[in-house]
Amino acid sequence: MRDIRWRAIFNPELALDSLPFVLTGLGYTVFIAVFSMIVGLILGFFLALMRMSSIKVLNFIARLYISFMRGTPMIVFLFLLYFGLPFIGIQFSAITAALIGFSLNSSAYIAEIFRACLNSIDKGQWEASYALGLTHFFIMRKIILPQALRTAVGPLSNVLLDLIKGTSLAAMITVPEIFQQAKIVGGREFDYMTMYILVALIYWGICSLFSVIQVVLEKKFSEYT
Repeated sequence: MRDIRWRAIFNPELALDSLPFVLTGLGYTVFIAVFSMIVGLILGFFLALMRMSSIKVLNFIARLYISFMRGTPMIVFLFLLYFGLPFIGIQFSAITAALIGFSLNSSAYIAEIFRACLNSIDKGQWEASYALGLTHFFIMRKIILPQALRTAVGPLSNVLLDLIKGTSLAAMITVPEIFQQAKIVGGREFDYMTMYILVALIYWGICSLFSVIQVVLEKKFSEYT
């Protein structure tokens, strides 16, 4: 049986030497993911309300937006923003295009999560709250949202983890995040396999950290059980 050339698959010395350079892109990776998640949460909440609205125009706009974003490959949307818009006189930097792209894309998924979680709350709670003379805003803020958020923590955490991993697509429009930095080293050293394994381990570490935050949030919202 032929011996496996393990160093051809993963070179530990190259990985360790390249780690500081690859990690220079960590700030971009985390910033794009967190920023897009925050904007996505805001847009997604209002999209969910539009999706649940009895006003047909708002409902249709939300449905159309969500359908387009969920049905379009992220890489295609990034290319449209970064390479396509300059043809009509609109030009964004690579990082701006990435922030816009991931924010708009994530908001569609978050909207459906919010809609499902809000609809899961028993309508009897709305009726009982109205019977007590509470305002719609107070009911939503103090009674409905806390319960819906508890249910949403898990699915929203999955969206965040997908965003963190998805930021690797930003390398295709030259954003210097960790995957782009790893590609530079891989091309220079003619060893892409080592760099891809290194990047996989880094992403795993980041996602594991945010998974711990998910557990903390789940415990925080468990008081609304």
